[in-house]
Amino acid sequence: MGAFVISKRFDDTYKFVFTSKKGKVIFTSLKYELKFECEEAIEYFKANVALASFDKHKSAGGKYFFRLFLDGAPFALSRKYTTELRVQKGIDEIVKSASVSEILDFSDNNDLVFLD
Repeated sequence: MGAFVISKRFDDTYKFVFTSKKGKVIFTSLKYELKFECEEAIEYFKANVALASFDKHKSAGGKYFFRLFLDGAPFALSRKYTTELRVQKGIDEIVKSASVSEILDFSDNNDLVFLD
């Protein structure tokens, strides 16, 4: 099962990523001014994942990615993939497990989470 991970950006806004069961980032959200907006967006997405649409693209550098839309509005951007099949696997992971994925909040951590 994947996880939604909330973090704070350098400009004091918030974002979340959705990670696969192996810990790889699948997509990154838009930015949110307040943390509760970020949390509400996650909960709304979890409840309405069936309404999400995915627009697949290929970058000029030959990498594949998708834009995620919810209610017709931009919601998130995927990481870059090497093949179309991997893009589809990322989408399948979202559809399969997003609604039951946990939410991890690392936005208040000022220290490193993983030390070398």
